[in-house]
Order: sequence, then structure tokens, then C-alpha cells
Amino acid sequence: MTTNTQNRRGGSATRTGVAATVLLTPFFALFTVAMVIPVGYALWLSLFTEKASGLGFDGPRTVFHGLGNYTEALGDQAFRDGFWVLLGYCAFYIPLMVGGALVLSLLLDTALARARRFFQLALFLPHAIPGLIAALIWIYLYTPGLSPVINAMDAGGLGYDFLSTDGVLPSVVNIALWEWLGYNVVIFYASLQAIDRSLLEAATVDGAGQWRLAFSIKFPLIRSSLALVLLFTIIGSLQLFTEPLILSRSGASVPSTWTPNMYAYSAAFQRNDYGLAAAASVLIALVAAALSFGVTRLSRRKEARAA
Repeated sequence: MTTNTQNRRGGSATRTGVAATVLLTPFFALFTVAMVIPVGYALWLSLFTEKASGLGFDGPRTVFHGLGNYTEALGDQAFRDGFWVLLGYCAFYIPLMVGGALVLSLLLDTALARARRFFQLALFLPHAIPGLIAALIWIYLYTPGLSPVINAMDAGGLGYDFLSTDGVLPSVVNIALWEWLGYNVVIFYASLQAIDRSLLEAATVDGAGQWRLAFSIKFPLIRSSLALVLLFTIIGSLQLFTEPLILSRSGASVPSTWTPNMYAYSAAFQRNDYGLAAAASVLIALVAAALSFGVTRLSRRKEARAA
């Protein structure tokens, strides 16, 4: 009996291992092709540079540069200024995004059943539009002489140049909010719907109003979703590229190295310095990893204290 039981257990474990291998193999294969290999290639590329040989008649040759590309990127004022731009962008964007999505999701959670689906669709619809198309739409709305919004503001004495040096950062923040606010609202709203309704009904019977329900019961119960949205928002902020790049092509006061990603793009496709572009990309990835680790650790500590 003991031997038969052990054989059955061994066979079950083998079948489980085979099933897990079959199910996980496509993921790891795709992860290797789409993530591991590109990252490894970027690391390798960042260690080399191209230099002219002799008098330059033979064309450039690839030589080992070590950490030279990293020191060049860190020593470039334009690359460092890009992180200051990101810092200002995050100071505007993250509170508006996370706070706005949280408030809207709480409002949706208390709205009438008929209104919920309409507002969910209205808020999420901009996210379905590609970032390139969204940037083009807002360029039209930001351009004087074309935009009905600008014309109405000028007629009312509220003239404002959204594409100026001082106005371009809020303009980019507005585009990003328009694109991603609905996505985060859906995450928060799904978490709110998972809350046990009997808990909310008991609090209501005890005299808790909507404000008390929101901040004393609902908000603590969706803290994990809040940490997830904050993490995604920070990572997305560091990847800021499409919107300012399109604005820079429309005459806005956006230089080609306005953000770190734009700096890497400019190094690769305007200066043909792929080693420098790879080094800048690796540095951006390291900053994103460090911030992600910090946010994750902080959220876990808060959850442990709450427990």
C-alpha cells in the first residue's frame, strides 16, 4: 500500500511538472526574445563606440569603450537636464493622475447603475486611442489659428500659449492625463467592486456617510491597487517620449533632448552614436528599477503596518 501510494504521488508530481513546463515555456520563450535578448544586446552595445581609423578614409571602426559611453552620458548637461524635466513632469502628473483616478473611481462606485457604464466608457475611450494620434489631436487643439479652444480663449481675454517654453510641460501633462486617466480609473473601480458590500452596509447602518465610507473603509481596502497604479505611473513617467517628440515636430518649444528617452533617440538616429544611446537607455532602466524597488518596498511596509 505504501509503495503504491508513493508511486501515485510520484506520478502526479511528474505530470504536474510536465504540465507546468508546457504552460510556462511559451512565456519564458517570449520573455527571452522580447526582454532578455534586447537588454543583453543593449548592455553589450553600450560598451563599444565607433572611431575613425587612420585618416578616416577606411570609415569608422567599432572599438571597445568600456564605461566611456556611461560617463559621456552622465557628463552631458542635456542628459541630466532631461531628468529635471521628468522631475517637474512627475510633480504635476503623478498627483493629478493617481488622485484624479481615485476620486473618479469613488464617484463611480457611488453613482447610479445606469450612469456607471456610460462614464466608464467615456473615461476609458481616450486610452483606446494610440499615443501618436492623441498627440496629433492635441497639437491641433494647442495651435493658435486652428484650435477653436484657443480662439475662444483669445476672444475671452484668456490668451495662453500652450506650446511655449513655460506652457509645454503642462500641455504634455494634460495629454498624458487624457490618455491614461481612464485606465487607472478602471483598476481602482474594479478593486472597489471587489469590496464586500455587507461591510459597507454595516458601516452605513452605523451612521457612516459617503465621505467616511470612502476614506475610512474603501480607501484602506484598495491600498494594494493604489501601490500598483503608483508603480505603473512612475514607470510610465520615465518612459515619456511620444507626446513631446510629436510636439517638437510641430514647432513647440521642445528640444530634441527634452527627456532622457528623447536624448537616447537623438543619439541613435540623429548622431548615429548607438553606443551612447544604449548607455543612456541602460541608465534610464536602472533609474526605473530603483524607483520601482523603492515604491514596492514602501507599499509593503505600509501594508505590514496596517495588518
